[in-house]
Amino acid sequence: MATPLSPASPAPAPAAPAPLLDVRDLHVEFRTRDGVARAVNGVDYSVAAGETLAVLGESGSGKSVTAQAIMGILEAPPGRVTRGEILFQGRDLLKLTEEERRKVRGAGLAMIFQDALSALNPVLSVGDQLGEMFVVHRGMSRKDARARAVELMDRVRIPAARERAGQYPHQFSGGMRQRIMIAMAMALEPALIIADEPTTALDVTVQAQVMDLLAELKGELDMGLILITHDLGVVADVADTIAVMYAGRIVEKAPVHELYRAPAHPYTRGLLASIPRLDHKGRDLYAIKGLPPSLLRVPPGCAFHPRCPMARDVCRTEVPPLARVTYEGFAGERRSACHFWKECLRG
Repeated sequence: MATPLSPASPAPAPAAPAPLLDVRDLHVEFRTRDGVARAVNGVDYSVAAGETLAVLGESGSGKSVTAQAIMGILEAPPGRVTRGEILFQGRDLLKLTEEERRKVRGAGLAMIFQDALSALNPVLSVGDQLGEMFVVHRGMSRKDARARAVELMDRVRIPAARERAGQYPHQFSGGMRQRIMIAMAMALEPALIIADEPTTALDVTVQAQVMDLLAELKGELDMGLILITHDLGVVADVADTIAVMYAGRIVEKAPVHELYRAPAHPYTRGLLASIPRLDHKGRDLYAIKGLPPSLLRVPPGCAFHPRCPMARDVCRTEVPPLARVTYEGFAGERRSACHFWKECLRG
């Protein structure tokens, strides 16, 4: 007699793909004559393939130092990573030798620096600088590497690329130099690119062109992108997730549209209020009072409390955790390091 079949168990839900980059509890400090500057204090964030993470904050918030730690280009001494993990494609970069880190840079991780003119070698043509990457990492001949350099310049829409490959950085405009930096970063088709203030000192039209180009190339290569900036207006159309940093910590992390719609931290609310708006013509532009703290003497409790309009006694004594933010109609991942995030969220 046939044995009746038992009901099939439901298939387990597919596991979420591992993040391309996973930064865990990262701490970075700089030892100076005046004391220890704790530039990064327990930063956690991750980036998946095809995702854009925007890291925002004022100067000195720890955005670029975190990126330098990821790339392995911290100036040491005085800078050093004191704690944490930086997992890239499952490997902890902090445990690799310098030679192993060098192989990851360019082919796996690449960075677009803030000042293109300083980052490019002034005595080498841009074609030679782009081609050098293929000679070193791919073993190409100089002729083939030069041809690939011209292809890259075409790809980032530099006019007359073949002729201009023989020119030097100073012969290009700021926007064109930034395109060359993008070409260098994507030359070896890395899995992740970190763009550190890529639109600084560019006019609004060129900023938009550079951001559109980055978004297009990211889509073509399905790469991850970390965009470091202090300008909320720049990232509105390109970021998937935003992490807001203040005094070396992440104080808010949220999907871009949720953060713009209803910030859950007073600092984020202040940054959004500082953006010029056409419908506020004639009004005074809002500015967050005071200055960011010295990283040598970060205030106790919440570091933002001396500038915060919502500060209370608990803010001056207890560091707020990066707590999960939940509310009706939202089921995603969102966090805020504010004791009173619910009140902030309600406006």
